[in-house]
Amino acid sequence: MIRLRRFHDRDSAATDDMALTQLHTRARQGIQAPRVGVEIHISNGLPAFSIVGLPEAAVRESRDRVRSAIINSGFEFPARRITVNLAPADLPKEGGRYDLAIALGILEASSQIRLGRLAGSELYGELALGGELRPVSGLIPALVACAAEGRRAVIASANAVEAGILQGLDALQADSLAQVCASLAGGDALLPVESTAAAELPDYGVDLSEVLGQAQARRALEIAAAGGHHLLMMGPPGTGKSMLAQRLNTLLPPMDEAEALQTLSIHSIGDRSIDPRNWRLRPFRSPHHTVSGVALVGGGAQARPGEISLAHNGVLFLDELTEFDRKTLEVLREPLETGEIHISRAARQERYPAAFQLVAAMNPCPGGCASIAACQCSAEQLTRYRNRLSAPLLDRIDIRIELPPLERDELMERNGPPPEDSAAVRARVSAARQRQLRRQGCLNARLGPAEVDRHCPLDAASRELLGNAIERLKLSARSYHRLLKLARSIADLAGDEAIGTAAVSEAIGYRRAALR
Repeated sequence: MIRLRRFHDRDSAATDDMALTQLHTRARQGIQAPRVGVEIHISNGLPAFSIVGLPEAAVRESRDRVRSAIINSGFEFPARRITVNLAPADLPKEGGRYDLAIALGILEASSQIRLGRLAGSELYGELALGGELRPVSGLIPALVACAAEGRRAVIASANAVEAGILQGLDALQADSLAQVCASLAGGDALLPVESTAAAELPDYGVDLSEVLGQAQARRALEIAAAGGHHLLMMGPPGTGKSMLAQRLNTLLPPMDEAEALQTLSIHSIGDRSIDPRNWRLRPFRSPHHTVSGVALVGGGAQARPGEISLAHNGVLFLDELTEFDRKTLEVLREPLETGEIHISRAARQERYPAAFQLVAAMNPCPGGCASIAACQCSAEQLTRYRNRLSAPLLDRIDIRIELPPLERDELMERNGPPPEDSAAVRARVSAARQRQLRRQGCLNARLGPAEVDRHCPLDAASRELLGNAIERLKLSARSYHRLLKLARSIADLAGDEAIGTAAVSEAIGYRRAALR
């Protein structure tokens, strides 16, 4: 928000010696956008231009960009001592987003323009040497905060498309510093940012009806979508593991506005392109197995979000799971439980949300045999292969299924009814999710231990069945709770208030299909 404070005393002899102007913009701190006051002080003395307030290199370099932009826009750059303070002083400032605020502050402090028309606004824009306004990365969190506080934003026209996604945002767009100054002098008013209408139904590009056979895998995919459960698919090459994983998104209902804005903020910070028509489409991330741990969880010198945060509210698909470095996979254990990731560096700490659904695919053995039963690999090879995945990581995956090779008739004969499409399954998934939200306010996979006891009661027969499974399968306490949550999702899909033996039995079957 621009708050103008002119410390000019018209009756004082110091009028020509000192001028102070204050404007407002926002910094980037994770998915938060704390407000930053841009204070410009011009005083007599040897010509100098300094920026204080913990600026990083790109911010310090704005001195040259602002000087050239002001001169090339037809104004005079003051040959006096200029001090720019970016407050608060202990908040790191990065990027070129402060250029426009600094330039306008200098022009106002030197009495070349008056900022009255932009009172109540926040300024965002990087300046080219010729005075043109360039787009700012990671702008969505700042605009969300700006709209929440009822302020107006002034942005570069190149940012107008993503800004138009936000409903209720009062924003003006400009192409150059000269255009902003002309509007302040009584010229043509800046154009408002037009709202971008989102598609009623996202364009998925793929559909579940394209997957042939694999009835059990389709059922598992539906249950995973209904409760937000993690899924591991094992099978030889060509059985449809990747096709199924890529279609999980099509079974999930579109994000609501709060989910979409949070996901949009993460992608904006990660400098990812944003499709204004499909901004409510849940993300699908599929990193290569050579990905590093830092790229997966986030980090770096500026603590940017990683793949797990970019998959927030969507799907993270790890194909060829056993080819990933074991240390890389182990970093997933905490986010799978908590739904967020804390990145700590010497200079700063950031917290990013990471409530994703993990879908993984792997071959049953290093040789890619048709099934575990028909495997020709040696015992030593199998042991080494299985040890690439730790038991604690597997314990956090609710559903484990084995995909058999497709039969000839499934591939060539298509006389039966066509496979069910994504829209039909998505309707059942949405109904099951609504039951969960009405009952407990979250998906089954996010229930805590106390909530599991309250929302997943068992009758005598189901309790006995589950007790036998605990003894035979040597289930841990985590596995026990995850099995209950999985059975709760199966019952929700069937529309049952109580968890019956059928739901418990099916859930046990999915937990048994581990690496054997």
